Amino acid sequence: MCKWKVTKGASAWFRLSCLSLLLLLLLLCSALPVACHDAHRAVRAPRGTNSSSSAVVGRHVRSYNHLTGDVRKRKLFSYQKFFLRIDKNGKVNGTKSKDDPYSTLEIKSVDVGIVAIKGIQSNYYLAINKKGVVYGAKDFGVDCKLIERIEENRYNTYASAEWRNRKKPMFVGLMANGKPMRAKKTRRKNTATHFLPIPIV
Repeated sequence: MCKWKVTKGASAWFRLSCLSLLLLLLLLCSALPVACHDAHRAVRAPRGTNSSSSAVVGRHVRSYNHLTGDVRKRKLFSYQKFFLRIDKNGKVNGTKSKDDPYSTLEIKSVDVGIVAIKGIQSNYYLAINKKGVVYGAKDFGVDCKLIERIEENRYNTYASAEWRNRKKPMFVGLMANGKPMRAKKTRRKNTATHFLPIPIV
């Protein structure tokens, strides 16, 4: 009768093989929850995607995405230290008086990023015509549609949504004497076109 004799070398090799197999099993078990977690996140990712993130382009967000119908009562305080006003005859200019009733304005969103600005006391709309003249319009029309945009200095600009001068936007602006600028001569970086909307309590 034959007897099997296990040598010391074979015994050591067997123990080493068992140890290697045990380590491999441990590695597989530790990697499994991570793989499951990643797969779970991959499945959930499309549901958590926010469509608005793809709409933000560039380094700065400069436009207000108001919903149509949003209405705000404001005073527009220019970088030149004037309150923009529209008087009873539709004349647009600036005043140093914060209590001037003609400087109280209603800003209403008519489309995404586009607003209409109306003098509450005068009932005239702030407008820019094709020639770049800033004036008060009695009735709402294409001249009254303004693109509202926040600039890097946190002031707002208001440009005609309808008209451009040599493919460049035309802005509402006030000169150092409070008179309105010819919109054809305005530029976005010109602080004369920058206004700070001040809420009215």
